[in-house]
Amino acid sequence: MFEYLKRFKRAIIISLTFMMALVLLLSTIELGWLIIKDISTPPIFLLDINELLDIFGLFMLVIIGIELLETIMKTYLTEGVDHVRVVIAVAIIAIARKVIILDVKELPSLTLIGIGVIIFVLSAGYYLIKHKRNEKTNEEVGIGNI
Repeated sequence: MFEYLKRFKRAIIISLTFMMALVLLLSTIELGWLIIKDISTPPIFLLDINELLDIFGLFMLVIIGIELLETIMKTYLTEGVDHVRVVIAVAIIAIARKVIILDVKELPSLTLIGIGVIIFVLSAGYYLIKHKRNEKTNEEVGIGNI
């Protein structure tokens, strides 16, 4: 029974991988179309701030999609991968995307403080997980706490 569930999970993950690749392809085409459309409308080759934010937002969305695709492939199709570390890395990239396209003038200061706290906590969590893993690796090799 467990073997069937394992095969079913693998089939779902493979189908999700193909669907994510298709979405990434379509998003990249959309990004290219947006750039061509924005630079070809008057004034030619000049973009206003809203167009730049749209382009950067879609660009970061494609980057996050690539990270998610890599996460699915690494985490779920190979064994021995630290799931938490990969998920936190993707979360850091997602919050970075949000910060890049953020209009700070329109947000209350409490929201900006909250975003800062989220970035700090995710970064600290990533560091602690990576540091703990390095300690385990050193202990296995026999280095210990030098």
